[in-house]
Amino acid sequence: MAQAPLLQLSDISLTFGGDPVFDDLSLVVQPGDRVALVGRNGSGKSTLMKVMAGLVEPDVGACVVRPGVSVGYMEQDPDLSGFATLGDYAAHGLEPGQMYMVERAGEGLKFDPDRPVSSASGGERRRAALARLMADTPELMLLDEPTNHLDIEAIGWLEAELKSTRAAFVLISHDRRFLTELTRATLWIDRGKVRRQETGFAGFEAWRDKTWEEEDQSRHKLNRKIKAEARWAVEGISARRKRNQGRVRALQDLRAERAGMIRRQGTAAMELAAGPQSGKKVIEAEGITKSFGDKPILRAFDLKVQRGDRVAFVGPNGVGKTTLIRMLTGEIAPDQGKVSLGTNLAMAVFDQTRAQLDPNMSLWDSLTGDPDMRVSGKADQIMVRGQPKHVVGYLKEFLFDDAQARAPVRSLSGGEKARLLLAKIMARESNLLVLDEPTNDLDVETLDLLQDLLGEYPGTVLLVSHDRDFIDRVATTTVAMEGDGRATIYAGGWSDYQAQRAEGMSDPAAEKPKAKPAKSVSSPAKGAPTGLSFTEKHRLEALPKVLERLEAEIAKLEEFLAAPDLFTKEPLKFKKATEALVERQQSLAAAEEEWLDLAERSEG
Repeated sequence: MAQAPLLQLSDISLTFGGDPVFDDLSLVVQPGDRVALVGRNGSGKSTLMKVMAGLVEPDVGACVVRPGVSVGYMEQDPDLSGFATLGDYAAHGLEPGQMYMVERAGEGLKFDPDRPVSSASGGERRRAALARLMADTPELMLLDEPTNHLDIEAIGWLEAELKSTRAAFVLISHDRRFLTELTRATLWIDRGKVRRQETGFAGFEAWRDKTWEEEDQSRHKLNRKIKAEARWAVEGISARRKRNQGRVRALQDLRAERAGMIRRQGTAAMELAAGPQSGKKVIEAEGITKSFGDKPILRAFDLKVQRGDRVAFVGPNGVGKTTLIRMLTGEIAPDQGKVSLGTNLAMAVFDQTRAQLDPNMSLWDSLTGDPDMRVSGKADQIMVRGQPKHVVGYLKEFLFDDAQARAPVRSLSGGEKARLLLAKIMARESNLLVLDEPTNDLDVETLDLLQDLLGEYPGTVLLVSHDRDFIDRVATTTVAMEGDGRATIYAGGWSDYQAQRAEGMSDPAAEKPKAKPAKSVSSPAKGAPTGLSFTEKHRLEALPKVLERLEAEIAKLEEFLAAPDLFTKEPLKFKKATEALVERQQSLAAAEEEWLDLAERSEG
């Protein structure tokens, strides 16, 4: 006998006094569901989750929770008023003997239960709210951006906890890898409608693109039909038109149908304009160190960054990633060692704290008040990549409407603030981008565009991020800061770093003391007899196993796809296997090219 749903929404409509946020929306959440809730920034994801949590009443329709089912909701801005410490808040409602659950969650999420609420940061408050939810173990968890303000280690802990839970959950997140690992169904909010697909986030983009393609084809057919009927109405004999008033009315209905279609929101018209070319050497750090009191942030560290490198800095919160970048860009001085900057550098900085945005200023003033963007004598013009442009026109390129231009920055959502900061950065020419947590709150479409722009950007990128998928797509080199002042350089992105680190830990020789290797992003280690850096040598030794594994996986997929009736009987499995085959073939080609390059350099 089928179980009753945990939660059911029936014919929900919600307007907030304007255009509908949702109209005639129905959905159910079943026991064991693991659902990704996705959609563009501003599409209503958080609002829908609040309706599910019973915090927002719909104008029409009903939200029904099965009797006896506990629902836990983690919001983006939790209210901790009335509690002295984060631990008091996280333990609220638990039995005294259950405090260990809060302590366990606090350890995994890295928050201090004794921290006074009055001095806690926004990130600490969110981690306390998440710990409270995890300790409460509800049967249905509603999680709104739970990975924001978590470092990669804490994200990994949360991911493991959610994988092992028996509870159902609905999850909003910008973190592709997190969604892909955890979800088995997808709810997609698009222009006030909610669609559901019984596959996880891994299949979302293919589903979205197919839906939009079908929509475009339908729109095209409708336009052609309207055009043909309109020609008949104009050119037909008058008497015939009078006899066929039904056809005239049908034409009016077609036009009404087209007028009622809601256009999709486009992607932001983002563009990165490279300034004058920098010198080949962008940054060279030699033996730099940094400590705060007795706490070492960085021990003797060498790094060379060449023009065009994309260097990602990863590690736990508070380990010193931003401090290291500030030393590399000359903003603060190291305690020892030296940093040399290359010639002709034009730097643009994306700050994770959004310090460049005054919450009390309007979007208009935030742009026109920037000295780098101001056009003398033109109150409504800003300088965009060397050309004057109307401020509202430029804001529209980043998906802001006319009404928002005079609204205060504090009224924006997290994703909108990120877009506004990107608008400020992209208005100027640069050849060195410093991006400190740029992916927070951005939707999938904007992330895709940002990744494409960084891929084509001819300058150099320094990136701090906890988004594993974004690092994999962007970084050519990863600097792992592991605490106690240790920083190690790895070739490639996050997955490459994880693989190389695992290989190093499993290699008995890696445990023996070694002379400290010189670290360079773009050139071999000085004096290395093989012509390769320490990391590259290990990568060369590991690649044959990688190639062997990829070849074996390709053979299995080809054998699976060879079944003559697979396409007709299991089209979804056929599609997934085909995509997996293409991905592994591309990975094999890239790995072979990397092996050839490293092997050739090792002989040089």
